[in-house]
Amino acid sequence: MKTIHLYESKHQESYRKQDHHHHNYQILYAIEGEGTIRLEDAERPFAQNCAAVIFPYSNHAVASSSKLTLLVLEFDAAWMEGEPLSRWREAGIDGSLLLQLPVVSASEMKQLLRKLLFEQQQQDGLGGWAMKIYWLELLLLLARARTSAAVTGANDLRAERIRDYIDSHYYQPLTASTLAYALGISSRHATAIFKDKYQITPMQYLAEVRVDTAKKLLLESDKDTISIGFEVGYESLPTFYRVFKNSVQMSPSKFRQEYREDVIRQGVNANSERSR
Repeated sequence: MKTIHLYESKHQESYRKQDHHHHNYQILYAIEGEGTIRLEDAERPFAQNCAAVIFPYSNHAVASSSKLTLLVLEFDAAWMEGEPLSRWREAGIDGSLLLQLPVVSASEMKQLLRKLLFEQQQQDGLGGWAMKIYWLELLLLLARARTSAAVTGANDLRAERIRDYIDSHYYQPLTASTLAYALGISSRHATAIFKDKYQITPMQYLAEVRVDTAKKLLLESDKDTISIGFEVGYESLPTFYRVFKNSVQMSPSKFRQEYREDVIRQGVNANSERSR
């Protein structure tokens, strides 16, 4: 007979359970406290807003660093036959894993668990049907959370690749389009994922890299300003001056002059201190 059961599991501080497995599926959700969970020899922090999906015969163990209260949703493997399991696999849930749920998803998870707890107590003959409906909603929620995490991870990787590309090609005539082309995505998408990770656009970051490099060259070399602007990737002196001044609040020449005057002042003060 296909069954589903939701129950509470409490763990006191410093509790550690030995590795074990079950013949059915489990979904563990932390509602209080924190600890760790080991899934197939990989141990990860386990706290509120975390959901652990445990497949049948998958070794796992829970340990608590403080009082840890879990809700455990347990159901027969037969419940996952057909579409439920195939949908999970399409979303990337093809084995035991731990999901860190976004705040909105965590709130939805709590509501579904409350509904399951309520229906589990009903004696009207409809509780089992209701539980299956909410169980399917919960599977869908976890599938979407997994898909979202995969997309976020891929976008983070793309954003890092854009940053690395700028760091090593800042002296080239880069545009939002050329950066996007290098990754095989649209310029709008490239800008969106970069800004989401670094809070600035790729072109703003490019300007920062060029200005920082120009400042270093102004302070550590005697190269002409126009040569420095060319070296960091600007095609015209006015453009270099405009971008530099917007960032540093002074022209490149003024920046170099003030630095050198400051060095001279420090030297004079040091000599004056020694002569006293």
